[in-house]
Amino acid sequence: MKYLLERLKEPSTWRGLLALLTAVGVKLHPEMQEAILATGLALIGMINVFRKESNDTKPAANPASVAGDQG
Repeated sequence: MKYLLERLKEPSTWRGLLALLTAVGVKLHPEMQEAILATGLALIGMINVFRKESNDTKPAANPASVAGDQG
């Protein structure tokens, strides 16, 4: 359960769920296909606009200090 709750905090989880629900909605209501796709894409876009960026990446090494260590 803790694993699922942690995943629900990630924007990629919400984008994936919306994409799946959009695909299912298109199959269930083919006459509304265009509206379902537009709504799903709009929601995924909103998540991308308002999501918090991850700071998990390490800063790049200073090229000058790396070059100085070699010689």
